[in-house]
Amino acid sequence: MNEQENNIQDENLNQADQPAEQEVENSEESIEQRLQQELALANDKYTRLFAEFDNYKKRTSKERVELIQSASKDVLGKLLPILDDLDRALGAMQTAQEIESVKQGVELVSQKFKKTLAQEGLKEMEDVIGQPFDPEYQEAITAIPAPSEDMKNKVIDVVEKGYFLNDKVIRFAKVVIGQ
Repeated sequence: MNEQENNIQDENLNQADQPAEQEVENSEESIEQRLQQELALANDKYTRLFAEFDNYKKRTSKERVELIQSASKDVLGKLLPILDDLDRALGAMQTAQEIESVKQGVELVSQKFKKTLAQEGLKEMEDVIGQPFDPEYQEAITAIPAPSEDMKNKVIDVVEKGYFLNDKVIRFAKVVIGQ
Protein backbone atom coordinates (compact mmCIF):
# COMPACT_ATOMS: atom_id res chain seq x y z
CA MET A 1 0.00 0.00 0.00
CA ASN A 2 2.84 2.19 0.71
CA GLU A 3 3.92 1.92 -2.83
CA GLN A 4 0.46 2.74 -4.05
CA GLU A 5 0.33 5.79 -1.86
CA ASN A 6 3.68 6.90 -3.20
CA ASN A 7 2.43 6.49 -6.79
CA ILE A 8 -0.71 8.46 -6.02
CA GLN A 9 1.35 11.20 -4.41
CA ASP A 10 3.71 11.28 -7.41
CA GLU A 11 0.74 11.56 -9.77
CA ASN A 12 -0.71 14.35 -7.67
CA LEU A 13 2.63 16.14 -7.71
CA ASN A 14 2.95 15.68 -11.48
CA GLN A 15 -0.55 17.03 -11.98
CA ALA A 16 0.25 19.96 -9.72
CA ASP A 17 3.47 20.66 -11.68
CA GLN A 18 1.73 20.51 -15.08
CA PRO A 19 -0.45 23.58 -14.57
CA ALA A 20 2.61 25.51 -13.39
CA GLU A 21 4.49 24.46 -16.54
CA GLN A 22 1.47 25.39 -18.65
CA GLU A 23 1.31 28.78 -16.92
CA VAL A 24 5.00 29.36 -17.69
CA GLU A 25 4.44 28.36 -21.34
CA ASN A 26 1.34 30.54 -21.54
CA SER A 27 3.17 33.49 -19.98
CA GLU A 28 6.08 33.01 -22.40
CA GLU A 29 3.61 32.95 -25.29
CA SER A 30 1.89 36.06 -24.02
CA ILE A 31 5.25 37.87 -23.60
CA GLU A 32 6.24 36.78 -27.10
CA GLN A 33 2.89 37.91 -28.51
CA ARG A 34 3.14 41.21 -26.68
CA LEU A 35 6.66 41.78 -28.02
CA GLN A 36 5.52 40.89 -31.52
CA GLN A 37 2.67 43.38 -31.22
CA GLU A 38 5.07 46.07 -29.98
CA LEU A 39 7.42 45.31 -32.86
CA ALA A 40 4.56 45.52 -35.35
CA LEU A 41 3.50 48.87 -33.84
CA ALA A 42 7.07 50.19 -33.97
CA ASN A 43 7.45 49.07 -37.60
CA ASP A 44 4.14 50.70 -38.50
CA LYS A 45 5.16 53.91 -36.75
CA TYR A 46 8.55 53.88 -38.51
CA THR A 47 6.93 53.30 -41.91
CA ARG A 48 4.48 56.15 -41.39
CA LEU A 49 7.22 58.48 -40.16
CA PHE A 50 9.42 57.61 -43.14
CA ALA A 51 6.55 58.24 -45.57
CA GLU A 52 5.73 61.53 -43.84
CA PHE A 53 9.37 62.66 -44.06
CA ASP A 54 9.53 61.68 -47.74
CA ASN A 55 6.40 63.73 -48.42
CA TYR A 56 7.94 66.65 -46.49
CA LYS A 57 11.09 66.52 -48.65
CA LYS A 58 9.07 66.47 -51.86
CA ARG A 59 6.84 69.32 -50.70
CA THR A 60 9.74 71.57 -49.63
CA SER A 61 11.63 70.83 -52.85
CA LYS A 62 8.58 71.81 -54.89
CA GLU A 63 8.08 74.97 -52.80
CA ARG A 64 11.74 75.93 -53.29
CA VAL A 65 11.44 75.59 -57.08
CA GLU A 66 8.25 77.67 -57.05
CA LEU A 67 9.93 80.32 -54.91
CA ILE A 68 12.87 80.60 -57.30
CA GLN A 69 10.55 80.82 -60.28
CA SER A 70 8.37 83.48 -58.67
CA ALA A 71 11.45 85.48 -57.61
CA SER A 72 12.68 85.67 -61.19
CA LYS A 73 9.14 86.55 -62.28
CA ASP A 74 9.16 89.58 -59.96
CA VAL A 75 12.54 90.79 -61.21
CA LEU A 76 11.58 90.31 -64.86
CA GLY A 77 8.34 92.19 -64.25
CA LYS A 78 10.37 95.14 -62.97
CA LEU A 79 12.66 95.02 -66.02
CA LEU A 80 9.86 95.04 -68.61
CA PRO A 81 9.31 98.84 -68.47
CA ILE A 82 13.02 99.31 -69.12
CA LEU A 83 12.81 97.00 -72.12
CA ASP A 84 9.92 99.14 -73.39
CA ASP A 85 12.08 102.26 -72.96
CA LEU A 86 14.92 100.63 -74.90
CA ASP A 87 12.56 99.76 -77.73
CA ARG A 88 11.34 103.37 -77.85
CA ALA A 89 14.94 104.63 -77.85
CA LEU A 90 15.84 102.31 -80.72
CA GLY A 91 12.78 103.52 -82.64
CA ALA A 92 13.73 107.14 -81.99
CA MET A 93 17.24 106.47 -83.32
CA GLN A 94 15.80 105.51 -86.69
CA THR A 95 14.17 108.91 -87.24
CA ALA A 96 16.34 111.16 -85.05
CA GLN A 97 17.96 114.17 -86.62
CA GLU A 98 19.81 115.18 -83.50
CA ILE A 99 22.24 112.74 -81.87
CA GLU A 100 22.31 114.57 -78.55
CA SER A 101 18.64 113.84 -77.78
CA VAL A 102 19.12 110.13 -78.58
CA LYS A 103 22.21 110.05 -76.37
CA GLN A 104 20.28 111.62 -73.47
CA GLY A 105 17.45 109.12 -73.92
CA VAL A 106 19.79 106.14 -73.86
CA GLU A 107 21.54 107.54 -70.76
CA LEU A 108 18.16 107.88 -69.00
CA VAL A 109 17.28 104.27 -69.84
CA SER A 110 20.71 103.14 -68.59
CA GLN A 111 20.27 105.01 -65.29
CA LYS A 112 16.79 103.54 -64.85
CA PHE A 113 18.15 100.06 -65.52
CA LYS A 114 21.01 100.45 -63.02
CA LYS A 115 18.63 101.86 -60.41
CA THR A 116 16.26 98.89 -60.79
CA LEU A 117 19.14 96.42 -60.48
CA ALA A 118 20.43 98.24 -57.39
CA GLN A 119 16.98 97.94 -55.80
CA GLU A 120 17.21 94.18 -56.35
CA GLY A 121 20.54 94.04 -54.47
CA LEU A 122 23.00 94.28 -57.37
CA LYS A 123 26.04 96.39 -56.65
CA GLU A 124 28.90 97.20 -59.00
CA MET A 125 32.43 96.59 -57.74
CA GLU A 126 34.36 99.77 -57.12
CA ASP A 127 36.99 100.99 -59.57
CA VAL A 128 40.06 98.85 -58.90
CA ILE A 129 42.59 100.37 -61.32
CA GLY A 130 45.82 100.99 -59.42
CA GLN A 131 44.75 98.72 -56.53
CA PRO A 132 46.60 95.49 -55.60
CA PHE A 133 45.27 92.37 -57.34
CA ASP A 134 42.76 90.53 -55.11
CA PRO A 135 41.87 87.00 -56.31
CA GLU A 136 38.77 86.93 -54.07
CA TYR A 137 37.11 89.61 -56.19
CA GLN A 138 39.08 89.68 -59.44
CA GLU A 139 40.12 87.31 -62.17
CA ALA A 140 43.37 88.09 -63.95
CA ILE A 141 42.91 87.41 -67.65
CA THR A 142 46.37 88.59 -68.64
CA ALA A 143 49.52 90.16 -67.27
CA ILE A 144 51.53 92.83 -69.07
CA PRO A 145 54.78 94.56 -68.19
CA ALA A 146 54.08 97.19 -65.57
CA PRO A 147 54.47 100.78 -66.85
CA SER A 148 56.24 101.67 -63.59
CA GLU A 149 57.76 99.80 -60.66
CA ASP A 150 54.94 100.77 -58.27
CA MET A 151 52.30 99.16 -60.60
CA LYS A 152 53.71 95.63 -60.25
CA ASN A 153 51.03 93.16 -59.06
CA LYS A 154 48.42 95.89 -59.31
CA VAL A 155 45.41 96.21 -61.59
CA ILE A 156 46.26 98.15 -64.74
CA ASP A 157 42.96 97.80 -66.62
CA VAL A 158 39.45 96.39 -66.08
CA VAL A 159 38.17 94.42 -69.06
CA GLU A 160 34.84 93.44 -67.48
CA LYS A 161 33.30 94.88 -64.30
CA GLY A 162 32.55 92.67 -61.33
CA TYR A 163 29.25 92.63 -59.42
CA PHE A 164 27.92 91.74 -55.99
CA LEU A 165 24.42 90.49 -55.28
CA ASN A 166 23.58 91.20 -51.64
CA ASP A 167 27.30 91.38 -50.77
CA LYS A 168 28.14 88.09 -52.48
CA VAL A 169 30.25 88.04 -55.64
CA ILE A 170 28.18 86.93 -58.62
CA ARG A 171 30.73 87.95 -61.24
CA PHE A 172 34.42 88.49 -60.72
CA ALA A 173 36.00 91.54 -62.30
CA LYS A 174 38.21 90.52 -65.24
CA VAL A 175 41.38 92.55 -64.99
CA VAL A 176 44.82 93.05 -66.50
CA ILE A 177 47.65 93.11 -63.97
CA GLY A 178 51.19 94.45 -64.18
CA GLN A 179 54.26 92.27 -63.82
